[in-house]
Amino acid sequence: MKKDTYLSRTMLAAAIAALLGGVGMANATEPCGDFGECKVLVEINSTDGDIGFHFLMDGDNLVQAELRNPDGQPIFSYATDYELSEQFLTETFAESAEPLCFDPLTDDDEENDDEDFVTLEEFTSRWSVGTYTFHGWGDGEESEGESELTFNLPAAPVDVEWEAEKDGGDIEGEISWEAGDDLGECSDGLDELVAAGLVAAPASVPVAAWEVVLEPDVEDGNILGSMKYVVRIPGDSEELEVEVPDDYLETLPADTPAKVEVGAIGFDDNATFTETDEICLNDTDPKDKDHDGLNGCGFEIEEDDDD
Repeated sequence: MKKDTYLSRTMLAAAIAALLGGVGMANATEPCGDFGECKVLVEINSTDGDIGFHFLMDGDNLVQAELRNPDGQPIFSYATDYELSEQFLTETFAESAEPLCFDPLTDDDEENDDEDFVTLEEFTSRWSVGTYTFHGWGDGEESEGESELTFNLPAAPVDVEWEAEKDGGDIEGEISWEAGDDLGECSDGLDELVAAGLVAAPASVPVAAWEVVLEPDVEDGNILGSMKYVVRIPGDSEELEVEVPDDYLETLPADTPAKVEVGAIGFDDNATFTETDEICLNDTDPKDKDHDGLNGCGFEIEEDDDD
């Protein structure tokens, strides 16, 4: 399961995109009635096979707020007190738990057998498509806004690959991928839901933006974990690849283990991510000079690995 999620990366990705010339990206409802921004969405990790509900609201000088489902029932609320009520709140984003979207007893991994799971059918029965309304109170005023939840779930990216190349004395990287046609590990029962008209066929869902994240794959608490490279490109890009500049890679130590996440972001803000790991950045032993079958990070070297 991802330690950071699409919503928590939105501001960082937007800042990087702006620096790169403002590439197109999916947006929350902006403005959202009286709120500056709001959204509800479904996020899937197609590699780990988990699924969750996320939301974001951004208002001014709030001391209390709530989110209501299409039936008008409050499903989230907060109220500030003491110092925080004097300082006010503005932006709030949250994510539900992200249980597995398949029965763990059906796979070969015994370590996840006790984990909770919610099948795609159960998830789509639990959450209602339609208009979710945001309500906020503060500074003597009431704010209202709304956002639509759909089950237009983009297909999971496939063939996510990392390739490092030396250019003179510099090391540059390239991340590439292909568009997929299902939801990866969350595809159990998908065909039946599509046939019933409850979920859109993932391959038919337009991609508004591709989000690419390269991050050191280190233990929690290691400062390297926050040194991420995040970028978005338009969903209709002809070449599904991004270059990772040497300026970023040079900030990392030798033999830094890393992973890549590529997310397909729909126009409804639903997101499906695919991961690949066991990447070695600034590899000191890419050719296996000591003949132990491992690179500088201790990962096995594939026979066709030329890096």
